Amino acid sequence: MPHLEREGVSIFFEESGAGKPLVLGHSFLCDGAMWAPQLGPLAARARIVNVDLRGHGRSGAVRRPFTLYDAVDDVLAVLDHLGIERAVWAGLSIGGMVALRAALRAPDRVAALILLDTDAGAERLVKKLRYRVLSLGAGLFGMRPFLPAILPLMFGRTTLRANAPLVEDWRSRFASVDVPSIRVVLEGLLGRDSVLDQLARIRVPALVLTGEEDKAIPSALTAEIAARLPDAALVRIPGAGHLSTLEQPEAVTEAMLGFMDRLAR
Repeated sequence: MPHLEREGVSIFFEESGAGKPLVLGHSFLCDGAMWAPQLGPLAARARIVNVDLRGHGRSGAVRRPFTLYDAVDDVLAVLDHLGIERAVWAGLSIGGMVALRAALRAPDRVAALILLDTDAGAERLVKKLRYRVLSLGAGLFGMRPFLPAILPLMFGRTTLRANAPLVEDWRSRFASVDVPSIRVVLEGLLGRDSVLDQLARIRVPALVLTGEEDKAIPSALTAEIAARLPDAALVRIPGAGHLSTLEQPEAVTEAMLGFMDRLAR
C-alpha cells in the first residue's frame, strides 16, 4: 500500500482512475473509506488521490501538536510525490477546512474546490468545552462509552432511523480509532483560525454541499462559505447529516460528477 513519510509520520494514500487530478479529504474520526460510494463513478472521470489524514485510518499516529496547516503540507507532499502540480481539492468537515487553507496558502496548487459539511470559521466556545470533555473522557475510558453522543453528530436523524447497518458499521470504526492521535488532532481542530474574511481571495470554482440534518456543522455555517466565495454553487442534501457522502451517496455523487463535468467544459 502506498505511504509517504513526512516528519516521521506515515501518510497513507490510494490512487485510482485517470484524468484531471482530484484529491479527497475525509471527516474527523473517519478515513478514505468515507468516499467509498463516490470512488467508482469519480474514477471514471478523474485521477483520484484519496488521502488518510495523519492520525486517521492507515496513516501514522500523531503525538506532537497538530494544526490544519500540517495537514495541508501533508497533502501537498503526497501530490509532489505523485508529480501532480494542480488538483481539484474535495473535503468533508476537517477535509474541507484543509482544502480551504490549501487554496489560501498554495493557490497555484488548487484548481477548484468541493466542500462538504464544513466550516470556515473558528470553533465556538461552547463546542470547544463540550468536545474537550469528550476528549478527556475518551482518553480515560476509550471511545465506546461516548459513541451514543458521537453518532448523532455524525449521522442525521433520517440515517439513524432508517439505515442501521451503516450506523453500526461506522460505530465499530469510531470505536477502533487511535484515541491519543484523535485527541491531538481534535486540539488542532478546536484551535483552528478563522478564514472567513479571506474567502473572497479564493477565485477558483467551488461546489459547496451541506447535509440538511447536520448537527456537527449546521447548514448555515457551510452555506456561509458558498455566500462568501466569489464563484460557488450551494447544494443542500435532504436526509443527510454530517457524513453526507455515506448517508445520501447518490445525491452527493451526482453533484460532484456534475461539477467535474462543468470543469471539463
